[in-house]
Amino acid sequence: MRQHLAVALLATALAGQAFGQQPEPFEPEGYRADNYRAPVPATLAGARVLTTAEAEAIWRARRGTFIDVMPRPPKPKNLPEGTVWRDAPRSNIPGSIWLPDTGYGALPPAMDDYLQRGLARASRGDKAALLVIYCLADCWMSWNAAKRALAYGYSNVAWYPDGTDGWERAMLPTEEAQPEPRPDQ
Repeated sequence: MRQHLAVALLATALAGQAFGQQPEPFEPEGYRADNYRAPVPATLAGARVLTTAEAEAIWRARRGTFIDVMPRPPKPKNLPEGTVWRDAPRSNIPGSIWLPDTGYGALPPAMDDYLQRGLARASRGDKAALLVIYCLADCWMSWNAAKRALAYGYSNVAWYPDGTDGWERAMLPTEEAQPEPRPDQ
């Protein structure tokens, strides 16, 4: 009986792939360390996963702190002297705290400290405060950062996987963002 069930499940999965459906990504044990712009899992153990409507309700009620972890494009090395460099603008959910580059799979100690200090400020030192962590749609950066917040002991973590892409699709307001000062700047 078990063998027939296993065969049926495998056939169903293969049939879905044959019709162009991609299998749902599973949660990895650790952090995603490459290919950050790829389909993300539907879940994050220990965190609440938000739809755009749920994120909007929290935002409108001001019940949580929104944390954007979108990476900041680095300044190109070896720019000719006198070249003007302007960071690409970032629009995020109004009132968010932008902690760029904190969603990578491995964080150097200074960036890990930067994330921990940023989360402490965002939560006002209350590890039970609601933190809504996001980036863009299909971006593992927010999944990694939310997982890391859970590992730091935060108990009320919400992950908004559609990020600013979903927010803008719903025609909700955004504002130009400035990142929190980083330790290496």
